[in-house]
Amino acid sequence: MSASETFRQESEQERGSWDDVRELPPSAKLVAKVLEYNDTMTQQEIADETLLPARTVRYALNRLDEENVVDSRFSFSDARKRLYSLDIDA
Repeated sequence: MSASETFRQESEQERGSWDDVRELPPSAKLVAKVLEYNDTMTQQEIADETLLPARTVRYALNRLDEENVVDSRFSFSDARKRLYSLDIDA
């Protein structure tokens, strides 16, 4: 197996799929669907959109992160915040 094939397999394993989301709690599924329709959102924007408490959103994002279906990065406009986006193979 070549190095490029190994890298390709590792990157495919790192990315989640909707099958991974299927077994998660309803709050995580809701957050995933909201992120599917919106490009990137902060945790507060997700809480406002879903009407879930901030703690529940944080838990859902952690579960989605464990399944490698969400991507997070720092916000350039406010470094205290993180931006979340869905990272699922189509």
